[in-house]
Amino acid sequence: MKQFDFIIIGAGSAGCVLANKLSKSGKHKVLLLEAGPSDNRFWIKVPIGYGKVFYDQRVNWKYTTAPEPHLNNRSIYWPRGKVLGGSSSINAMVYVRGHPNDFNEWGQAAPGWSWSDVAPVFKRMERYEAAQDPLRGTNGPLSITDVSTKVHPLTKAYLRGGGSGRYRPKSRLQRSNHARGGFISNNHQPGSAGIKRASLFTPSAEA
Repeated sequence: MKQFDFIIIGAGSAGCVLANKLSKSGKHKVLLLEAGPSDNRFWIKVPIGYGKVFYDQRVNWKYTTAPEPHLNNRSIYWPRGKVLGGSSSINAMVYVRGHPNDFNEWGQAAPGWSWSDVAPVFKRMERYEAAQDPLRGTNGPLSITDVSTKVHPLTKAYLRGGGSGRYRPKSRLQRSNHARGGFISNNHQPGSAGIKRASLFTPSAEA
């Protein structure tokens, strides 16, 4: 029987990152257990493929929520990844850090989770193509693509409409603590959907 130093249950984003960190030095043997199959699938690798895997029970737990009293007791579909990479392998590759104010509120109850604590971590894990942005990382394992120059004209018109109210347009989100509308980034490498698990997981761990 093989012996392992660490056993990780679940090969989602967190599990893959943890396996990477623990096995990177080569000193530890890591067993990464995942209920689903490999992510080496065509519709996971193709950017538009999330439309296919969104209801594919082979790679998706296809959960539903409990009845929601504020939605006329409806149950809402809640897709969750059942595959190496977890939900990051079946998502739409949208990359959003989260609002600084939310982190600051969490930090009040849980020291170490304020925006000033987590922002450097985000920066270390990013490989952002727009290297001129000082708030973004450029040497991390997670490939982030700026798509603001590639959006449909209707998207820009929508943002201008929001700007006429309280949501002033912003070229990139998360550059302010105020409510903003703006362009999201994508989490993929040009020509593929591949963060995904591949950028977070190392072959030195065993799955």
